Amino acid sequence: MLSRMRGRLAILGVVACSALAVACGSEEEPAATPAGGASKEAEAGGLIAIITPASDNPFFKAEADAADAKAKELGYETSVASHDDDPNKQSQLIDTAISRKAKAIILDNAGADASIGAVKKAKDAGIPVFLIDREINETGIAAAQIVSNNAQGAQLGAQEFVKALGGKGKYVELVGKETDTNAGVRSGGYADVIGQVPDLEEVDKQSANWDQQEAFTKVETILQRTKDIDGIIAGNDTMALGAVAAVKAAGLTDKIKIVGFDGSPDAIAAIKAGEMQATVLQPAALIAEMAVEQADQFIKTGKTGQPEKQSIDCELITAENADDYGVFAKKS
Repeated sequence: MLSRMRGRLAILGVVACSALAVACGSEEEPAATPAGGASKEAEAGGLIAIITPASDNPFFKAEADAADAKAKELGYETSVASHDDDPNKQSQLIDTAISRKAKAIILDNAGADASIGAVKKAKDAGIPVFLIDREINETGIAAAQIVSNNAQGAQLGAQEFVKALGGKGKYVELVGKETDTNAGVRSGGYADVIGQVPDLEEVDKQSANWDQQEAFTKVETILQRTKDIDGIIAGNDTMALGAVAAVKAAGLTDKIKIVGFDGSPDAIAAIKAGEMQATVLQPAALIAEMAVEQADQFIKTGKTGQPEKQSIDCELITAENADDYGVFAKKS
């Protein structure tokens, strides 16, 4: 009888110790739980929401496609949507991602200031946001902001523009959306180079809001006023291609030199056809893949291992090396 009582006491002691261990934890520090609820070294899986501007723009489609493919390769489900540069629609899409308990959001945002609240909302819900292509005007909210080195790329493009014009002449600049920090940074990079060339005169500077049709209309109007234009430098390839069409319609392709920014397949085709002189590749696919890889790392470990602000250098594409590039990436 005494033996059986001792045995029961021993068993009760083990159970009590186990319960105490569960309640109080071990002597080791508990693993930090990253946003999304995964424990340290958690398995991949769950939803990654990918939100970009209009998918009919080949640049944004390329980054969405690259992020989608990389996320699926790493074992995630994906949702892909466009906010069309509408902050309200962007906010609604982030609400949807929150309600679906996404593990992370990959976002090319709808405005440097207008997107701060939306990114903070996702963070407060425990969902890390990885910004690509465009930054926001605040740090400490997004898990990462991975962008092209727009100043470096703009300087590359401007140097080629100066070279194409022989260092003299009159030119027009087409600028992107005022709410997009990239527009200002690229315009500033152009000015840093072209402003040092005294025989180059800027005769007009207009925003075409990254839009091809708007660029066509504005360049057409400029050329109706005067054909005394030697060059057009644009803040992206979409506007540059609008300028190409307007210049071609005016019969001035051989006279007016055009440089863009993005490295789109259509711009590369225009360079090969002699309708544009250069573009600057910003590696959309690479940046999108990096964002997904860092999201995967964050989901598994609670950190990316990288600084929040990350800048990737751009590359100049001209007729000499155009065959080396594909869809917003250098061919392997």
